[in-house]
Amino acid sequence: MKDIKNYSLLKHNTFGIEARCDRFVQVGSEAEFQSLLPLTEPLLVIGRGSNLLLTQDFHGTVLRSGIMGIQVAADMGGCHVRCGSGVEWDYVVGFCVGQGIYGAENLSLIPGDVGASAVQNIGAYGVEAKDIIEQVEAIEIATGRKYTFSTADCQYAYRQSRFKGEWRGRFFITYVTYRLSNTFTPKLEYGNIRSELAAKGITEPTAEQLRQVVIDIRRQKLPDPKELGNAGSFFMNPVVERSRFEQLLKDYPQMPHYYIDEEHEKIPAGWLIEQCGWKGRSLGRAGVHDRQALVLVNLGGATGQDVVALCQQIQHDVKQRFGISLKPEVIII
Repeated sequence: MKDIKNYSLLKHNTFGIEARCDRFVQVGSEAEFQSLLPLTEPLLVIGRGSNLLLTQDFHGTVLRSGIMGIQVAADMGGCHVRCGSGVEWDYVVGFCVGQGIYGAENLSLIPGDVGASAVQNIGAYGVEAKDIIEQVEAIEIATGRKYTFSTADCQYAYRQSRFKGEWRGRFFITYVTYRLSNTFTPKLEYGNIRSELAAKGITEPTAEQLRQVVIDIRRQKLPDPKELGNAGSFFMNPVVERSRFEQLLKDYPQMPHYYIDEEHEKIPAGWLIEQCGWKGRSLGRAGVHDRQALVLVNLGGATGQDVVALCQQIQHDVKQRFGISLKPEVIII
């Protein structure tokens, strides 16, 4: 267990913003976490900081899971893969593909830990974590009591869960079990996966080929945080009511969109931001990436407040032009 006072969080957020906490603790087991209880000071649980924007020092304890390990159990219906909450998510995807366990390929190269997948309901290219999560194990911080939650218990929605909403700060996630398959059924229709495969002369990809194409696409679109501070997609793609969508489509017939249900349609936030002229522009030391307008970046020396100011200006412009309110996907502290 690590337990450090007056700790810099610079290496624990991919925006590359300097902030400090009064105490930083990383635990390697459920027992180590329970030994810390009760925790009476303010508490912030983080993963790899890839979906986090720090706007100030945190006067309390920052807690990180270092619980590792992957266990696989097979049955007639597929595989149950139980992972420690501190395991890097993309390592899990690569491990599964290598073991002939399928269903997570489209989620390749999403940064963060296993625990974050259950909090954030991570998603990409037509797949969300909720589609493969079977159960989440957690410890209630106030009591030390262990809980096991089903997917239904977590009430997953687009980039949402009870851990991110009403349960925020209540539980410390220790393990997540995913239900995957021994049969590879590729999902190729979302985004430009199929066209990228075609460019490589691949019509019936293996799981390894699909994973690599997803990785290649993400690397083309998203900047490396080691080179340019960012937290990936900053905003959630807005879901609008059918009547509003149809009106917008009349005004913008080339607008990309994705069917949700009979009453709703999803519109890419990046497209909205680009239409407002923000792609490649900056506001002070924070900017919008020149290849993907959904990504806000630290151009060097930006503070959390700089990024928030840019976020708010973009929200204002999109609201004024399209009547749509953009909501951050990134957690702002």
